[in-house]
Amino acid sequence: MKGLVEIINRETERVFIVGVQLKGQDAWCIDESLDELEELVGTAGGEVAGRGTQRLDRVNAATFIGPGKAREFAEQCKEAEVDTVVFDEELSPAQGRNLEKVFECKILDRTALILDIFSQRARTREGKLQVELAQLNHLLPRLTRFWTHLSRQKGGIGMRGGEGESQLEVDRRKVRERIDKIQRDLELVMRHRSVQRTGRKRNQWPLGSLVGYTNAGKSTLFNAITGASALAEDKLFATLDPTTRRLCLPTNQNVLLSDTVGFIRKLPHDLVVAFKATLEEVIEADLLLHVVDISSPQVEEQIEAVNVVLDELGVADKPTLMVFNKIDRVTTPGLAKRFTDLHPNSIVVSASTGEGFEAFMAELGKQLRPVREMLVLSIPHSQSQVIAQLHEVGQVLERDYDAAEAVFKALIPPSHRATFEPFIIREDNLAKLPLPSGNEDGWTG
Repeated sequence: MKGLVEIINRETERVFIVGVQLKGQDAWCIDESLDELEELVGTAGGEVAGRGTQRLDRVNAATFIGPGKAREFAEQCKEAEVDTVVFDEELSPAQGRNLEKVFECKILDRTALILDIFSQRARTREGKLQVELAQLNHLLPRLTRFWTHLSRQKGGIGMRGGEGESQLEVDRRKVRERIDKIQRDLELVMRHRSVQRTGRKRNQWPLGSLVGYTNAGKSTLFNAITGASALAEDKLFATLDPTTRRLCLPTNQNVLLSDTVGFIRKLPHDLVVAFKATLEEVIEADLLLHVVDISSPQVEEQIEAVNVVLDELGVADKPTLMVFNKIDRVTTPGLAKRFTDLHPNSIVVSASTGEGFEAFMAELGKQLRPVREMLVLSIPHSQSQVIAQLHEVGQVLERDYDAAEAVFKALIPPSHRATFEPFIIREDNLAKLPLPSGNEDGWTG
């Protein structure tokens, strides 16, 4: 089955990329999209040997670009010894077959290229299943290109049904069976994640999910603040498999952060569907941290591309903190202020240098504040292990060690209430501990 999935040769291939400027589109938009496609080719291990564009009122149904332009590009590809031609839009199965006849080389579209990158990047069983599901959904309507040398069973008298299914029908059936099997396996993954989320909810730990355009620095930021070792490279789609880590904020609050797959313009719908198990971390999050590469010339277009995918996932209205990353690369005066003014709920950081982390962590503590009870506790000095645990799991607001017993005013997670139940002397969120007479310096906040 894997042999049926057309992927890019792992050796360096010479690639020619093609884009179309439709009526009403700006030329600079096409150039930017092709620049990104060139990055995708590099990530997949290819080398761009040339590019071509054509202005069209509408896409050609047979060859996507005009047949004359296709022959012109084919000549350029032969001269440049091109191995693969990649189109910036999704091609229909018929367009792919027709273009292969004209170019006499491998033809891929943007979706197939992204799928190839995903197949290289997937590391966990879940990630590999999701990639294979997307590949097979993309492959199914294109199976005919692999079996053009096979004819259907012969018809006529005495030949009806004699040879059974054709090879093409056999493979279509096998692909559908494999898709069903992968979907069942992914349902088990989703149930397992649901059990994990139930456990997190018992601890009353809120979940923040990092989202953003691919290569915006999400994994670098994630590693910097959680101490994790998620893969972080200066490449598109460096992260595919989600990673979740506990983060202890300066207020002693435990929260969870999840690093997810990056988004991109023209992200194929099949990928969004296939990666539903991964993107559930986005759907279930209490707060989205939209990481933006503020140094990118296409920053506004990248923000819009991420918002389109979030809308497709049904989470566009979820509370979101805009995190403008890579401020250390910005040379334009006032650029950061312009974007923070446009997005009031935002923060500016540099994941590589740590600039802005203090303000970032404080903002996280404010927006990811878990449910906690304000309790006044009286703990004997001999119960040092209880006092230590209080400082570990709670946020101590006030304390007094000078009385016969140590008295604390603290915010405690509900899941730890039973531990401190014997020592509770007051439960009132509006209460303020009275300062002990004659020793006002005994209290600290």
